[in-house]
Amino acid sequence: MSAQLTPRPAPQPSVTAIILAGGLSSRMGEDKALIEIDGLPLLLRVGQVAQQLADQVYVVTAWAERYQHLCAEAGMQLIPEPLTDHLPQGAVCGFLQGMAQMQLAQPLEQRPPEQRPPDWLLLLACDLPNLQVEVLRAWRLLLAETPADVMALLPQSEGWWEPLCGFYRRECQASLQAFATAGGRSFQTWLAQQSVQALPNCDPAMLLNCNTPADLAKIKLG
Repeated sequence: MSAQLTPRPAPQPSVTAIILAGGLSSRMGEDKALIEIDGLPLLLRVGQVAQQLADQVYVVTAWAERYQHLCAEAGMQLIPEPLTDHLPQGAVCGFLQGMAQMQLAQPLEQRPPEQRPPDWLLLLACDLPNLQVEVLRAWRLLLAETPADVMALLPQSEGWWEPLCGFYRRECQASLQAFATAGGRSFQTWLAQQSVQALPNCDPAMLLNCNTPADLAKIKLG
């Protein structure tokens, strides 16, 4: 009687994280990426979560000199974002800048195996203090079963997509670049043109952005 072979589980898709830290923090009144919560700057707090889920972590920012030492110590790679009229260009352009520096558009056949691009990108804002590693890990497990035509897996809040806390296929670059080249700047507008799958079991508190002193006080009070 021949022994039955146990099928091997399908390999999990590879993931690289991109953290956007290019905002002005105008509502906070100070650089929110450097605000400490439980002894950790917000940028490092988000970065440590990302490092538990991704093979590499990149930080896209217009203020590279502010975060250079912090990122070097944490093993995160900085990607400088150019300014326009002394202002950041926004989240869509920041995401594109990250993908451009990673050279995702370079054909696979021109790359050695060790330089193959990730299958998915985990995009995070730098001001998400309540990220839950367990939830993000559960979301990552869904990537292997996601239909090929789905371009992004994102949580929803009050009917809106949360674009800065979710997963994108690397192939989204061409569509997003065409959108930005045509003058598009709104993630919501671009996502309305894509096939997007909603992520389950999302605690609204996990999506809280620390944008104002009131948000910060709420977070520190628990």
